[in-house]
Amino acid sequence: MRVDFNVPLDNSRNVQDDTRIRRAIPTIKALLKGGASVVLMSHLGRPKGISEEFSLKHIVAHLEGLLGSPIQFASDCVGDNALDVTQNLKPGEIALLENLRFHEEEKSGDEFFAGQLAENGDLYINDAFGTAHRNHASTAVIARFFPEDKAFGKLLDGEISALSKVMTAPARPLLAIIGGAKVSSKLTVLENMVEKVDKLMIGGGMAYTFILAKGGKVGDSLVEKEMVERAKAVLEQAAISSTEILLPEDSVCADQFSGDANFVICNSDEIKEGWMGLDIGPKACEKFAAAVKESKTILWNGPMGVFEFEACSNGTFTVASALKDATKMGAYTLVGGGDSVAAINACGLADDVSYVSTGGGAMLEYLEGKTLPGIEAILD
Repeated sequence: MRVDFNVPLDNSRNVQDDTRIRRAIPTIKALLKGGASVVLMSHLGRPKGISEEFSLKHIVAHLEGLLGSPIQFASDCVGDNALDVTQNLKPGEIALLENLRFHEEEKSGDEFFAGQLAENGDLYINDAFGTAHRNHASTAVIARFFPEDKAFGKLLDGEISALSKVMTAPARPLLAIIGGAKVSSKLTVLENMVEKVDKLMIGGGMAYTFILAKGGKVGDSLVEKEMVERAKAVLEQAAISSTEILLPEDSVCADQFSGDANFVICNSDEIKEGWMGLDIGPKACEKFAAAVKESKTILWNGPMGVFEFEACSNGTFTVASALKDATKMGAYTLVGGGDSVAAINACGLADDVSYVSTGGGAMLEYLEGKTLPGIEAILD
């Protein structure tokens, strides 16, 4: 079973955020209940070769606590060290393989390596949405060795279902909230979504590239001048598609990128030199919250500002609170992307939206309209 246990560890190698681990538990328990023995495989971090720092042995105790069962740990993911553990498992027992990325063949999608991994089991389950967009040995190539005996886990199945509710047959109005620092990382999403949604709300640093594209003055705000023409094209396509683009009318501006800076509220298209927009302002908050509450299906990817600074957190938390209200009123609300999930967790509202996605890059590529190799390998 491919899981996504790529979780943050503190300096003592304790798990800091176990969300991804907890989201895999229902599939593991379902398999155990069905009489299986379960072999778990995952990557952790970006190691360059074998590294004590990135060993999955550090999460064994935490996983045992969540499952209430002992975990057998294999000191490698392939070869005799792995097979000595996995081939002797009894029904109801669980093994965790060492970090897949200790082998460079994992990322290169090496078929022989995938075949070695496949020797550890009789059936293949992919429950790692966070890596579904990677054509890696353990996510896509390994499925070839299980032409009939392969399936989605509950988490991955849920992710696909959640995204389908937004992208395939959404209740309308459909609103996409796209934030974050750079337009370049989300532009393909914007280009793909602009014709599909009723409203497109753009916040975060990327908003200033769009404001610049409309002829506004953005001072020292983060902009990507090489993206201005493509931003103009998105605005033009929105007009053709009758899609309403929501940009922040006003901004919380600072004289330096710091939580201790001087802050003022100013119109987003009249920011003076020496000042930068770091969050949406009070007028934008009011307008954005109203748009959220008027929508029936809402996708949120990316914060509205630098919410790590207290003075610049109101925009992101206002949107999060509006999502909670919209969900209560019957809207379908999907939150995804690392910063958005961090924000929704920071204000304690993760349980108050319809679905919180575990995959940042995978979700973005799905929204761009791309085929995800890890999903395609199961469907094939």
